Amino acid sequence: MRGIGIFSGSAHPELATEICATLGLPLHQANVSRFSNDCLQVQLQSNCREKDVYIIQPLCPPVQEHLMELMLMLDAARGASAARITAVIPHYAYARSDKKETPRISIGGRLVADLLNTAGADRVLTMALHAPQVHGFFSVPVDHLNALNVIAEHFRARDLTDTVVVSPDLGNAKNATQFARALHLPVAAGSKQRLADDKVVIDAIVGNVRGKNVIILDDEIATGGSILELVRKLEELDVRRMSLACTHGLFTGKAIERLGSCGFVEIVTTNTVPIAPEKRLPNMTVLSIAPLLAEAIHRIHEGESVSSLFVNSF
Repeated sequence: MRGIGIFSGSAHPELATEICATLGLPLHQANVSRFSNDCLQVQLQSNCREKDVYIIQPLCPPVQEHLMELMLMLDAARGASAARITAVIPHYAYARSDKKETPRISIGGRLVADLLNTAGADRVLTMALHAPQVHGFFSVPVDHLNALNVIAEHFRARDLTDTVVVSPDLGNAKNATQFARALHLPVAAGSKQRLADDKVVIDAIVGNVRGKNVIILDDEIATGGSILELVRKLEELDVRRMSLACTHGLFTGKAIERLGSCGFVEIVTTNTVPIAPEKRLPNMTVLSIAPLLAEAIHRIHEGESVSSLFVNSF
């Protein structure tokens, strides 16, 4: 893979290092500094001229700091005459701001997409957007991956007798159906109403879960409010063994306390965002999506199909 340069922001250098190790490429250094007036400055420490540049930066807390850092890195690569610049954003936080639910609010998902394009991104590589329509907010090509195969491969080693895959809401039911199909399992979904950012009500479960083992599948877990409400509803239906799986394990606020009290046999997430040691429960497994991102980067660089990674996957 000649003519390629991979850089990492400060959000998740461990993931970037693993991706580069998989590809057999060096991770080029970037120097992030701060002026006395609190403004950030970024300097890329390697030559970018006429190279295919990839900048790896998930938008995890503090989101605004990491977003600004990413935009400065994109601008620096463009100013250094990179041939093509790809923003690799394993977690695109602003995908939750995808529509106008109340008057006079910004659609942040679209605005941030525009800002990334303006900053210099020629292409975006991301994973498991919270709202699929956010893909259409970008005016540059987007390769939208998912971690369903990675998570399904983990559960294939488990005893799945009498197990049902459960989505917390109908919006995620399509992904849950694909995941269930990969494991040859039935699927169910919660009927959820969101009252606030951290408060939801689940008034029914669509599908038969009574007396079953369940795998709860979600794309993102922040405060864990939805999961806690779903668990309460499932317990009313006398479910037996419960496992939890998600792609983006943000685990903010009281999430770890809430998840620790739910009695899950196992909690499975991926490393799209860094998970601090104090957030790693004894029953938690963190799967790496570095091989998947590395393969996508390889295919993009070589002009090969990325979508074929998922053909006949389910």
